Amino acid sequence: MQIIVDIGNTDAVFGLYTQATWQHIWRTPARPDEPAESYEKRLRLWLLEANISLSAIQTTVVSSVVPDLTPTMRSMLGGLFGIEPIVVGPGVYPLLPLEILRPHEIGADLVANALAAYTLYKRNCVVVDFGTALTFTTVSGDGKILGVAIAPGLKTAIRSLFANTAQLPEVPIEVPDSALGQNTTQAIQAGVVLGYEGLVRSLLNHIQAELNGDCIAIATGGLSGRIPSLHVAFSAVIPSLTLEGIRLIGEHVTTTVSR
Repeated sequence: MQIIVDIGNTDAVFGLYTQATWQHIWRTPARPDEPAESYEKRLRLWLLEANISLSAIQTTVVSSVVPDLTPTMRSMLGGLFGIEPIVVGPGVYPLLPLEILRPHEIGADLVANALAAYTLYKRNCVVVDFGTALTFTTVSGDGKILGVAIAPGLKTAIRSLFANTAQLPEVPIEVPDSALGQNTTQAIQAGVVLGYEGLVRSLLNHIQAELNGDCIAIATGGLSGRIPSLHVAFSAVIPSLTLEGIRLIGEHVTTTVSR
């Protein structure tokens, strides 16, 4: 059994992988100021509820885009399971079947997305990750990360309006019935949610045009299901793709080290 951890700007996602499937996926806020003990208590409780013993965990892999939280999570996992976690970063990238663009700049989650897409499809592919940031990571059929586009995520855009305007409320991410908002909530949903539909379609068109149309699109991330009308633009919607990529990175590292 494996524990795979994806530390994002908003949440830390823990996945329990065994028997070629994700048995459990747990989510908790990613707070750098929170002590390791708090994360350990939550993870112990999740495993207890799943009837999984600590000794059953054989591998742990961590990907993080929050540098201040990485040592905390690494220490917690190492102490809890007695196994040194594999940490995704430039130090392990040479072990992967990917040519990585600017390895010291690119987010670990984007590398994980690229590896998962390349492993699944072996063809030109753009992964659209609907998270705190909206990211587009394009990988070629021969395993080269061709480039990345980044925009604010859906929640980030709505929270920015809420935080920087005196009269606009924070609203739920829902597709409105009309682009003609009849109240403030509908107006924000029309502008942001419907607007993001256009943003995603436009960027996909640009990326696919640069690759002469030879590029499929995959959606992932916690908000990937919030705009159902976009699903026709994707060959697949795989919410756990980033976790799968992190797991594959751990697999490549473990295989190489054990040779």
